[in-house]
Amino acid sequence: MAIYSKDEAKRIMEKALSFSSSDSCEVNLDGSESGNIRYARNTVSTAGHRSNQNLVVQANFGKKVGTATVDEFDDGSLERAVKRAEELAQLSPENPEFMEPLGQQEYLESKTFVESTANITPEFRTKVAEDSINPAAAKEVTAAGFLDDSSSFSAMMNTNGLFAYNRETNANFTVTMRTNDGTGSGWATRDVNDVEKLQASEASKRAIDKALMSREAKAIEPGKYTVILEPSAASGLIGNMFRAFNARSADEGRSFMSKEGGGNKLGEKIVDERVNIYSDPQNIEVPSSPWNGAGQARKKMNWVENGVVKNLFYSRYWAKEKGVEAVPFPSNGIMEGGDASLEDMIKDTKKGILVTRLWYIRTVDPQTLLYTGLTRDGTFFIENGKIKHPVKNFRFNESPIIMLNNLETLGVQERVNGNLIPFMKVRDFNFTSLSDAV
Repeated sequence: MAIYSKDEAKRIMEKALSFSSSDSCEVNLDGSESGNIRYARNTVSTAGHRSNQNLVVQANFGKKVGTATVDEFDDGSLERAVKRAEELAQLSPENPEFMEPLGQQEYLESKTFVESTANITPEFRTKVAEDSINPAAAKEVTAAGFLDDSSSFSAMMNTNGLFAYNRETNANFTVTMRTNDGTGSGWATRDVNDVEKLQASEASKRAIDKALMSREAKAIEPGKYTVILEPSAASGLIGNMFRAFNARSADEGRSFMSKEGGGNKLGEKIVDERVNIYSDPQNIEVPSSPWNGAGQARKKMNWVENGVVKNLFYSRYWAKEKGVEAVPFPSNGIMEGGDASLEDMIKDTKKGILVTRLWYIRTVDPQTLLYTGLTRDGTFFIENGKIKHPVKNFRFNESPIIMLNNLETLGVQERVNGNLIPFMKVRDFNFTSLSDAV
């Protein structure tokens, strides 16, 4: 087994550090047990189990740093890894941005481990595939999906007294449904820490329905439309916007958060006042590790409040340069929503487009956060409160900043890739051309 208890991990890392003669030394230890099942063309293609463990040693002499990795933890292997890291450090040039390892920190209680997820069996994975393949085949739809589940731990320790440990479980399910005539496609994804919340069958049904609804899509003129973005569509643009909250790139004039004439947009209103985005490692729906890879403690943090930028991420080095407190990059993003369901939003739309998913998102202009990409796996025309017919996919050119200034309605939240994102209705979303892809 590659999962070590807190005490077992501590003993291994203490042993590794005992071999160090560098100015300071840091050890990261992690391991995971994971299983998966993959199916395509309504047939299981692969299933398996993985077991991994890894220890990384970072040693420094002054600002000269060396790193070595090992996956065997007997005394001899640990000593060789530490000595190799020290040898490499002596050969390395100085890193002018090197920061001394942290001392002991205080961390929030972790909410990331669920026993039932750690105990997922091959039979459970088979049932998920069965409950996806059989309904698809019954409706002349072809299913392709992947379920991956894991139980893991991460630990770190250094010669300055820091010790951190966390256990985590995850289950991730993605499915694409294609009609057998090749004209319709639907897609859904679900990810959870607690497998009791997975709802893989519901996701498969949703993808089947989208595939059947999207057959024989009609072409309509590109242009600016009112759109209803499902969370899986909105999350790509919101996530790209979130990465612009880096204080250093903003201060150096390299991002949307850069202020003309110098500085950054901290404290400025950038989007609709209904937009509130925060992170919280203890949120029960999207829990995350209470510490990051540098050992920094994570806590609940507001990033956008009533449309105003409240915080930016500061690395330890950049925080020192600016004389402020370091703010680690969060491991989840939570955008507050409203009470409206998808059905409510469709009924309230006179003319618009429902978008299931945005795909192949690429940067056009980092200074304005302008992105391009494609709709995919179910795009529909709405008229007088009803879905009238599927439409051919579009290429879009849009900025999440403009999008969040054109908000009409915020709906209920869904979890997408460890984040909580609401359904949202947005006016004047810019579709620039058509795509023949299904």
